[in-house]
Amino acid sequence: MEALNVIFSVAFLAAVLRVSTPLILPALGGLISELGGVINIALEGIMLVAACTGVLVSVWTQSAWLGALAGVAMGTFVALVLAFFHLNLKADLILAAIALNLLASGGTIFVVYLVTGDKSSTSRLVSGQMPFLSDFIPGVRALGEIGRLLDQNVLTYAAFVLTAVVALFLYRTRTGMHLRAVGENPEAARSVGINVRRMQYLALVLSGVLAALGGVYLSMGYVKFFARDMTGGRGFIALAAIYLGARKPLGVLIAALVFGAAEALSIQLGNLRVPTQLVQIIPYFATLAALVIYAVVQRQRALARQRAFVQSRAAR
Repeated sequence: MEALNVIFSVAFLAAVLRVSTPLILPALGGLISELGGVINIALEGIMLVAACTGVLVSVWTQSAWLGALAGVAMGTFVALVLAFFHLNLKADLILAAIALNLLASGGTIFVVYLVTGDKSSTSRLVSGQMPFLSDFIPGVRALGEIGRLLDQNVLTYAAFVLTAVVALFLYRTRTGMHLRAVGENPEAARSVGINVRRMQYLALVLSGVLAALGGVYLSMGYVKFFARDMTGGRGFIALAAIYLGARKPLGVLIAALVFGAAEALSIQLGNLRVPTQLVQIIPYFATLAALVIYAVVQRQRALARQRAFVQSRAAR
């Protein structure tokens, strides 16, 4: 009963929005690269690099905005490196992305150790934090429970706005249509004059920008420090959200919110008398279950299409 009271509360909904933000942003980035035919498996590494850079630059400049900008720039650079290795040097996209993830994991720890002498986090440093809605509208806090729900980090609001922006870009602009055409059939796109390499570069760079925003949120919105491997697999969960969301911006948003709800539930249940081991597996179990459901639905659809095709042939 106590668990149900936790779930059906405004505080839980606010927590869902908070923990979903670092899933929504990289998932949108992964969606763009997926539709461009160059799925970005390096989302995890990009988030780590951006999170680490954002904190360290904000400490150095005493500006959260400059730190965020530097984090996004560094994350975008990592995406450019991936694009260069794959599109120019013809390296395998998956292997190059895995290598960047490993480099980001070890490299961020090394840099943090050089700066702080600590291999675990930058908690000794006073870093900046991206503002919340109440920093712009102080009266929000006076609204009680609704105020708690509305008082989110600016990057949380940005995640929802960017969902609409990505949808408009992909389905209402010429560049977005070209990008999707490249992802569907690169040779056909090339035959009508579309620069395939340029579109794939664009897809990977945009995915890097969005994933980097997710990383910046983790270290400068969710908390105010960088911790070792603080992404905790969120980049890979974001990849799952792409397919669970049927490769559509709105679907990806809903899938990310579902995974965020599972993570928020695990956090809330951790405060109750629930075994720690059970609590910790909730987000990963939800991801696995969602992928199984997605695979079953896709298989049923494929069988239905096959039966419809056989019936149409028999009718002839």
